[in-house]
Amino acid sequence: MKKSLVAALSAAALLSACGGNNSEETNSVQESASASSANECGSVTIAEMNWNSAALMAHVDSYILKNGYGCDTQLVAGDTMPTGTSMIEKGEPDIAPELWSNGLREPLDKGVAEGRLKYAGNSLSDGGEEGFWVPKFMVDQDPSLATIEGVKANAALFKHPEDPSAAMFMGCPAGWNCQISGENLFKALDLESAGFKVVDPGSGAALSGAIAKAYERQEAWFGYYWAPTAVLGKYDMVKVDFGSGVDVDHYKACITQAECAEPKPTMYPPAAVQSVTTSGFAERAPEAFEYVSKRAFTNAKMNKLLAWMEDNQADGATAAEHFLISDTATWTAWVAPEIAEKVKATLINK
Repeated sequence: MKKSLVAALSAAALLSACGGNNSEETNSVQESASASSANECGSVTIAEMNWNSAALMAHVDSYILKNGYGCDTQLVAGDTMPTGTSMIEKGEPDIAPELWSNGLREPLDKGVAEGRLKYAGNSLSDGGEEGFWVPKFMVDQDPSLATIEGVKANAALFKHPEDPSAAMFMGCPAGWNCQISGENLFKALDLESAGFKVVDPGSGAALSGAIAKAYERQEAWFGYYWAPTAVLGKYDMVKVDFGSGVDVDHYKACITQAECAEPKPTMYPPAAVQSVTTSGFAERAPEAFEYVSKRAFTNAKMNKLLAWMEDNQADGATAAEHFLISDTATWTAWVAPEIAEKVKATLINK
């Protein structure tokens, strides 16, 4: 903050020395334009969800909207259900940067149809990603392991931690929604006939720890995981191809249901992960809304950012600053050149 103030005062002094009365006029015009921009955008509330990728996005949005568009931004605590419900019923907060929207599809669609909400775009351009994975080093040695048939043919590689006669498929912790889909697909792919048994990791931390342990020891591993996550940012994993394509209807009607009598193979469809705003925000600040609609991260990029956050014990604000400084090529594509220059100017002394 002190460095920024010194830089601002130095710049003001230089302009004064070079331009005399012209600099005062220029400053007056700039201040007027800034005030106009702030008035157009106004006060903007942004939901900071309680997971790292969403926290990072919230702080990126806050920084760019404040320094590029003159918005008066405020972060508010959020989570999927309460944030979505509040936006629909109360018109606040103004922005949910990362909303996993499938679980709220009907009420969100209704809010959009009634003119209260706007779908700004996909905050994760690939969508949320789920699958069965194996370490890349295994696929490098045997490319067939990138397919489910190759995994089944080499079941003996995947040692069960407690049963020497069985192979291991690491599933989801008991009680998680993905436990249902994972075990239905385990049945659909006939993995039991190939010698596999489902292993319950016990917790999300244990599941990610199992991947880390296997990778660092260069041991075989096969199981469920999802993206974006820090684990997939740290460890190169390959999503196993079931050879089935994606059957969205069957996935919704059967694979995700506990009472799925006849599950059939299907790859996991991408989960919709969207930026949602109130219509009021979109109408009063169309340029800022356009930025939100363009702001999107690939899973690969977000995986790396999450890994950086974990390694550096960084919060959303620190990670956002790291991203804005280290990856200008990505975020400057989301905004007009003059907006990019405003934001860059605030990052110079950070």
